[in-house]
Amino acid sequence: MRRRPAFLIRNATVAVVLLAASSHSAFATSAEPAGHPQVDPEPCVAAAAADDVDKTIAVCGALVENAKTAKSDRVTALIARAGAYVRKEMPDSAIGDYDVALLLDPSQADIFNTRGELWRKKGDRRRALADFAAAIKLSPDHPTAKTSYKSLAQELERAGAQMAVAGKPSFNCATSKRQVEKAICANPELADLDREINATFLKVIARPEYDSHRASTALLREQRNFIDKRNASFGRPAYDLRKAMKERLDKLNSIVRQ
Repeated sequence: MRRRPAFLIRNATVAVVLLAASSHSAFATSAEPAGHPQVDPEPCVAAAAADDVDKTIAVCGALVENAKTAKSDRVTALIARAGAYVRKEMPDSAIGDYDVALLLDPSQADIFNTRGELWRKKGDRRRALADFAAAIKLSPDHPTAKTSYKSLAQELERAGAQMAVAGKPSFNCATSKRQVEKAICANPELADLDREINATFLKVIARPEYDSHRASTALLREQRNFIDKRNASFGRPAYDLRKAMKERLDKLNSIVRQ
């Protein structure tokens, strides 16, 4: 499935930073430290808006670490620095900042979605799916989260189906009597090859050019000849079962690609 380009993640992050900064006073609560002069978040916001990656990391990092920073401003700084880390291809650091930002303010649907994109890019589809689901729970009409959740759920479903048949051939090993079939059943790689040969053969014979009796009969005869030769040749010193199966699969795939 297609992934969102990095610049889209970056632009979404900048938008969240600017939105958070514009309303930071609205999020201030009496629970935040009183009696201390507030730290100015504007240099951090300006660096993020200017797309100055190194300055964003430095200035926003100082804001994050300052004990006098208001909670809402710390969230803004974490999101801005995370976006800069994304630009520098430091996904683990970005995820770490998003983690803290979401602990401080778990209402950020866009940040759940952005962190989900990073998890997906890293190959952790389970965590990505959980983040997309969290974004949708907060914002049911979130367009990118809904699309990403659907496509990722389909990926996981296909992966599960593939795992269910991994190492299993196209025939029933419990009733197999030929030595070659027992050898295929005992070797996951050969079992996968056998299943792929059978699936690709069925794909080929379903093509329009094999609708005629003559064409389909010729293809069936060719497949039967391969199986007969495999059965008769297995066990002979010069016969390489894996090589023969790979060659047959390659031949069928070449027809599919025509």
